[in-house]
Amino acid sequence: MKHDYNLTAVVRSELGKGASRRLRRVNERVAAIIYGGNVQPTPIAIDKPALYKMVEEEAFFSSIINIDVEGKTEQVVVRDLQRHPYKPVITHADFMRVSANEEITLTVQLHFANEESCKGVKEDGGVLHILATDVEVSCLPTNIPEYLELDVGALGLGDTLHLSDIKMPAGVSLVSLGHGDDHNIGVVTVTRPAGGAGEDDEAAAADAGNTDNSPE
Repeated sequence: MKHDYNLTAVVRSELGKGASRRLRRVNERVAAIIYGGNVQPTPIAIDKPALYKMVEEEAFFSSIINIDVEGKTEQVVVRDLQRHPYKPVITHADFMRVSANEEITLTVQLHFANEESCKGVKEDGGVLHILATDVEVSCLPTNIPEYLELDVGALGLGDTLHLSDIKMPAGVSLVSLGHGDDHNIGVVTVTRPAGGAGEDDEAAAADAGNTDNSPE
């Protein structure tokens, strides 16, 4: 399901860390920048309550966002959020302009279906190891998936699912696989609990970490 994300912002005239700190003290806006699209970067200050509410949603990071900058709407995606080292505070946000006709790369979360009924765990007493929680994809902005899913229900003891096992939506490709089969890394695997590993489990662990799928 596609989500609509709309933010309001004003152009920032004061730049630098000091100006960003003053914005945060006022507690109304967050310093940010919009760049890309063969246009000069635009420093902005975003409505803080709306941004903080949206970043709680996973879909926000894989969606097109409409930012109203003093009456002009910019279509963007999140590129980076900088956070305070120990306070729950966003110190800066980076947004990249998108064009309907140009592919972009961005990170999309992985969801794992049927974890609770995974064969290798439920029947064989194994442990499910998630080796990657997100992947980088390339697609047109209109094709950005909210998330990608892998069904682990039939995964048995010693089995591993790789990037190539992810069913991709039309028009979406995995960036890593574009670099060749040696980048087809393991995403999720089932092994025996610690202390009970056998030869099969050692082979599975080696397979999960081995990025070279060519025969020896």
